[in-house]
Amino acid sequence: MSDYVKELLSKVEARDSHQPEFLQAVGEVVGSLGPILERHPEYRNAALLERIVEPERVLMFRVPWMDDSGAIHVQRGFRVEFNSAIGPYKGGLRFHPSVNLGILKFLGFEQVFKNSLTTLPMGGGKGGSDFDPKGKSDNEVMRFCQSFMTELQRHIGPNTDVPAGDIGVGGREIGYLFGQYKRLRNEFTGVLTGKSLSWGGSLIRPEATGYGTVYFAAEMLGTKNDSLEGKTCLVSGSGNVAQYTVEKINEMGGKVITLSDSAGFIHDPEGIHPEKLAWVMDLKNNRRGRISAYADEFPSATFVPADSALDHNPLWAINADCAFPSATQNEINGNDAKNLMKNNVGLVAEGANMPTTAAGVDIFLETGILYGPGKAANAGGVSVSGLEMSQNSMRLAWSRKEVDDRLKGIMNSIHSSCASAADEYGTPGNYVNGANIAGFLKVANSMLDQGLV
Repeated sequence: MSDYVKELLSKVEARDSHQPEFLQAVGEVVGSLGPILERHPEYRNAALLERIVEPERVLMFRVPWMDDSGAIHVQRGFRVEFNSAIGPYKGGLRFHPSVNLGILKFLGFEQVFKNSLTTLPMGGGKGGSDFDPKGKSDNEVMRFCQSFMTELQRHIGPNTDVPAGDIGVGGREIGYLFGQYKRLRNEFTGVLTGKSLSWGGSLIRPEATGYGTVYFAAEMLGTKNDSLEGKTCLVSGSGNVAQYTVEKINEMGGKVITLSDSAGFIHDPEGIHPEKLAWVMDLKNNRRGRISAYADEFPSATFVPADSALDHNPLWAINADCAFPSATQNEINGNDAKNLMKNNVGLVAEGANMPTTAAGVDIFLETGILYGPGKAANAGGVSVSGLEMSQNSMRLAWSRKEVDDRLKGIMNSIHSSCASAADEYGTPGNYVNGANIAGFLKVANSMLDQGLV
């Protein structure tokens, strides 16, 4: 690592020392860029790195709302508009008690390069609130969403910033947010993605992140003349990404044996076949239940409660061929990565954003397994969001097959870009470096073209 990069990281750490996730994301990206900076001194002369690690705009606001008993609550709302060099800010909204500015800066920073890789004209942003939708009635969620959008609508628009869903923000929340935007602005525009099909949504959007992650995994396996056929797979999470990851793995002939939520995980050696997956989707999407109920319903499964005293997650110690972390950031630590390697897992494809700690990533890279980082492997979600934006602009809707074909083509292109960049800059097979370099180049060159802004 050059003295310049070390000095830059030191400055970022001194300024944002209270934002560990953001520092982790910046360190990973900037640490990959040494070869680029040697070939392109103009990037350093233009202080591109100094600019690219600083958001263009950070919005923070209060969100007052009333519960069903008449009590008033106040949450914090955020929108980090990180970089618009290649298009309008694009990235999800997350409603979860863990949300803070540092986490949203990390997610927005990652989104810049992920969106760049998609080949679509989208900048990077992220937002959300520390509001927890769990246990809230539909009316409480609606009142919160309306209050949140009352402020956010001042700062977004179809050609400025187009939010989507993320953890805690699904179809219900997007509907309430869109309704309030339309009411306040008196316009029907594609200001949000993840909408219902009845009013501007795209086919395949709910499935896109999970499907895309599996498509990317299949591309990685293809470089070894291998496939998912007959592979046993570990999947964490049980929300949207995990559900459709399981569905696509099943379609490609693999077998998924785990799912999880914050209370623990289930292990079903017989596999989570389509009928069981349909039951999980009803449990999580309609009844909003806990994954532990799966073990009560299906005798072949066992439930293992989460234990915060452990220095590892037992889910990642189960024998398997492939792993798809699809829950949340930093869910695989160094010990988990060692357990995966001990069991000869040959592929890790990240459905979540930055689910592996720096120590875990180092182990994957040292071992030389097929490792697809989130900014590449899970870019399918925002890719179809971009396709939804295009359909909204043209006032038309593409068929399921057309959207899925476009998604598959985008994931193939992302894989090719990452692999080519890794080869060109001297680290063949390193998808982390490849994704960071390929994503950075497009943004950096666009920033140079647009001058000092």
